[in-house]
Amino acid sequence: MTNPQDFTKYMSDMMGSFPVDTSAMSEAFKTQAAFAEKLSRVALNAAEQSAEISHKWTRETLTKMGPVAQVKDEPADYAKSVTDFASASAEVAAENMAAFAEVAKKVQMETVELMMAAGKEAQEDATAAVKKATADATTATKKAATAK
Repeated sequence: MTNPQDFTKYMSDMMGSFPVDTSAMSEAFKTQAAFAEKLSRVALNAAEQSAEISHKWTRETLTKMGPVAQVKDEPADYAKSVTDFASASAEVAAENMAAFAEVAKKVQMETVELMMAAGKEAQEDATAAVKKATADATTATKKAATAK
């Protein structure tokens, strides 16, 4: 039985002749991490604003619930307090839903801006990487041609 050839040296020599620039990968990682940080900041700000709106809504609802829980002199006063509470709750709900909509609108605008900026930056990075790779390949080809 014959010994199989060891292609390790051939592969090592072949891979060594190709220029590999790991700085492009490093820069891509840094760019991606910065983009993720900005998106996270947008999401966390939106969550914080939403929590504040919810908290405010809850406090307003509980405050408006006080008169409903009080003892009334007339049975009709109970119906009136419930009706007043329902009207006030509807008004507060409309205000808070508008506030939530504003938060969502802001998040959408900021996300679109980030995506556009990231796309532009990625295109610039890709163009620079291709130019550098082309230059490195041309240099390697010239070196290989003169070495013969």
